[in-house]
Amino acid sequence: MDAYNLNQYFPLSEQHKYFSQLQGRVGLTRRRAEYFVRLWAYLFLKQQHELGRHIKAPLTELELPSGFVPCTHREAQDVFYGDSDRGSDRAAGMMIDKFVGLGLIEKKFDGNSICIRIKSLLAQNSLIDANTIELYPDAFNPRVDAIPVATFLARYYHWIDNKNVLVPQRIARILREWAQLYPTSMRVLRRRDTQNAVGCYIFYPVAKESEDSFFMSPRKTLYLGSHMDVDPIKMAAPQDLECNTIQVRAWQIDFPYKNKANIEMFLLDSQETLIKMQADYPNLCDIYTIPLHPADEQLVYTLGFQNISQDQQPLQWIYMALDTFLKLNIPQVLSNLNFN
Repeated sequence: MDAYNLNQYFPLSEQHKYFSQLQGRVGLTRRRAEYFVRLWAYLFLKQQHELGRHIKAPLTELELPSGFVPCTHREAQDVFYGDSDRGSDRAAGMMIDKFVGLGLIEKKFDGNSICIRIKSLLAQNSLIDANTIELYPDAFNPRVDAIPVATFLARYYHWIDNKNVLVPQRIARILREWAQLYPTSMRVLRRRDTQNAVGCYIFYPVAKESEDSFFMSPRKTLYLGSHMDVDPIKMAAPQDLECNTIQVRAWQIDFPYKNKANIEMFLLDSQETLIKMQADYPNLCDIYTIPLHPADEQLVYTLGFQNISQDQQPLQWIYMALDTFLKLNIPQVLSNLNFN
């Protein structure tokens, strides 16, 4: 199988259908999505060719290769960059390692060559047309939502540090603990057909003695995305008149459900939840959060959050006044948001 014949067997128009749906998955820029789809197609076609199976061009649907398929860095360089000068064999190897870190592929060395397996999870969960699936906001149910929510939150934290292996069960345990303390502030976006939670936010009322945390390094307070034994930020009890602050400890919609319509729905629900929380915490006035992904940064700055961190680290504390957020006309604010 020649990488240069890839477009003949799997035309660019068909490739586009795949990478346009993959783009936006955690860690996948448009270019990375293109490279990943081309790698997937190449490995499938190469395996079929080696098995002597005739492939009728053009392909309109990709299947998963069976098991591991040999693929050198030179082959990957041809698949990713073609005859351009954009990338080297080394760059192709680094891209493969990035896909491993993002959980899209597995690789092993068979003694002669690197072998790659495309993970079946992708075919089941990533190529979903969110426009055909109806979602609705609902209360977080710790009995049924903790594991699914923890699983996609772990993927977001993996984007920050793919060497830090996070166990969803630990995150699920923390979510259940928070739900016992103050369930009002935990909400999900739920699929109407399956009832599965595909989005979640957590508005965490912060005790006065923990407010200094928002002027320290964000990594020191990234409780969900770390292996800390003790939460560095304490929750304020309802009717605590000294509670001024909300920390957004999570606000995520799992890809590929993260489109403009679902973001708008969840933000409107967020406003309603914060209004309810004001009855329990009358002096709330500040919102702090940490954007975990480039797509999050685009959204929060569109909403009007501002950076308050003192350094230029990848993770930054950002701030917005609660009153300002509650006054936002969400549909109007999102009208210029370019989110694909």
